[in-house]
Amino acid sequence: MSETTYVMAIDQGTTSSRAIVFDHAGRIVSTGQMEHEQIFPRAGWVEHDPMEIWDNARAVVAAAMSSGDVSVHQIAAVGITNQRETVVVWDRRTGEPVYNAIVWQDTRTKEIVDRLGGDEGPDRFKATVGLPLAPYFTGPKVTWILENVEGARARAEAGDLLMGTTDSWLLWNMTGGVDGGVHATDVTNASRTMLMNLESLEWNPDICAAMGIPMSMLPEIRSSSEVYGHVRAHGMLAGVPIAGILGDQQAATFGQACFEEGTAKNTYGTGSFLLLNTGTTPVHSTNGLLTTVCYKIGDAPARYALEGSIAVTGSLVQWIRDNLEMITDASQIEEAAARAEHNGGAYIVPAFSGLFAPYWRSDARGAIVGLTRFVRKEHLCRAVLESVAYQTRDVVEAMNADAGTDLTELKVDGGMTANALLMQFQADQLGVPVVRPQVAETTALGAAYAAGIAVGYWAGEQDVVDNWAEDRRWTPETDDAERERLYRNWKKAVKRTLDWVDDDVL
Repeated sequence: MSETTYVMAIDQGTTSSRAIVFDHAGRIVSTGQMEHEQIFPRAGWVEHDPMEIWDNARAVVAAAMSSGDVSVHQIAAVGITNQRETVVVWDRRTGEPVYNAIVWQDTRTKEIVDRLGGDEGPDRFKATVGLPLAPYFTGPKVTWILENVEGARARAEAGDLLMGTTDSWLLWNMTGGVDGGVHATDVTNASRTMLMNLESLEWNPDICAAMGIPMSMLPEIRSSSEVYGHVRAHGMLAGVPIAGILGDQQAATFGQACFEEGTAKNTYGTGSFLLLNTGTTPVHSTNGLLTTVCYKIGDAPARYALEGSIAVTGSLVQWIRDNLEMITDASQIEEAAARAEHNGGAYIVPAFSGLFAPYWRSDARGAIVGLTRFVRKEHLCRAVLESVAYQTRDVVEAMNADAGTDLTELKVDGGMTANALLMQFQADQLGVPVVRPQVAETTALGAAYAAGIAVGYWAGEQDVVDNWAEDRRWTPETDDAERERLYRNWKKAVKRTLDWVDDDVL
């Protein structure tokens, strides 16, 4: 393999889009990154501008190529990873979105979700799709657009509209857009829509009909590692094959080399997402977790995962910084928290958009509890970090119960893993080692691996395993009594957030 060839990943995330060029050893060669606007039209509504995302994708690709002095002829393949449940609906003839992208954090579909559940409740489709009815997922967001954007229903039924998560939006534009763009997604993203049969990996016509979504809108479901098409967008990697697509959390699992049944990773980003590889058979949760597709390489059988999705972790640090102005930079929170030896009795439950796994309570809202005159800013900063670890423990406890075996270590990635205080507290709360890899950009790396495997740049999963290397390991230091005391109080705090939303609340 030539030392001068690379694979690029486009990581279309919740707050920014990035392009990263990787070499054969899985090392970063160059990057480009641009943030996009977070649009909040009303309380609980979160949107992005799809055209801004597309413009930024082109810009970050150019930036990564330029900063690394890399030519298009050196790129063997491109992989895409994306914020999963965020949906775009656009006109196939003009390429124009009919509405802003509705983001995974958005809660506007609660009434639609309740209506769809009817007498059967949130588990109406769970046996088929692995997911409970919740505002988090893609399908009901499309229903909202068709019901609330003028003319959208008629245009969709006439076959003029397409829908997809942001991977589909980028793929379609990159491969020609209105001039023959490829409309496809991979099994991991499709598994987050509530519209795909988990075992057959096909769209479910009955669920689509129940949500009022014409089948003509849906992208073709493909594997996570194959050539979907070649780049045709003006000035953007012309002729390079697009050969890997994975939703961001599955991409991180792939990049962390969690290929064996029972291996798990947690990604600390805007939210946190813990995935446990359960093998080639889906495991249906009885403890509030999601059953999802982990990845599918070409014609090989799909691998499945149990997932615990936590809505607010890194974004809680942003909230402390931007809304409460307790710090001026996110990196300052570790230093501030370290000035307090404990949380001072304060707990923060960041149920800004309700609680995700394992509670699934859209009626919950955030709370700060245990306040006394003793509590200072430093205690609240520590409570922010501790809440991340407690929420992760909630998911691990549910995962251990579903899997019938206890997690023995947790691989971690994402921006918050740079916070050593948090990582140590996480190990203390879980009672198992927490392990960070040398390459922290595992989401983009996973998409790059999937694309590279599809074109023969890497031979297969073993190359990924061989490239993975440990950077740092945190082992538990606290005693069991203190661990359980803290967690017991956390559970009390969670109860205080429930049943908050009613007709009196904005």
